[in-house]
Amino acid sequence: HVQLVESGGGSVQTGGSLRLPCAPSGLSVSDSSMAWFRQSPGKEPEAVAAIRRDDLTAYADSVEGRFTISKAGTNLYLQMDSLKPEDTGMYYCAAEPQSYLRLRGRDYRFWGRGTQVTVS
Repeated sequence: HVQLVESGGGSVQTGGSLRLPCAPSGLSVSDSSMAWFRQSPGKEPEAVAAIRRDDLTAYADSVEGRFTISKAGTNLYLQMDSLKPEDTGMYYCAAEPQSYLRLRGRDYRFWGRGTQVTVS
């Protein structure tokens, strides 16, 4: 049984930082493709960042240079710096036991329940 648990969300001022961990069980971050997605109020879900088994990464244009996706130990992380109000939303961790680098939700079978990020 695969489970992904996000944490680290909260309220932060514009320009601040947050680090979101995602703790998976039932699969290994080192053997999976993983990604972060977000859904802002009134908007469609969008990809934020993805990381492949070999640690190759990809980012949405809107977060390039401000966000960093990484793996450490058994967890996935999203370091978010220089936060803007438009980064507000529910952030979800996603995983797929494959080796690819994709920023499409349909490519990931396993999802967490999300953690809320609010930037004001």
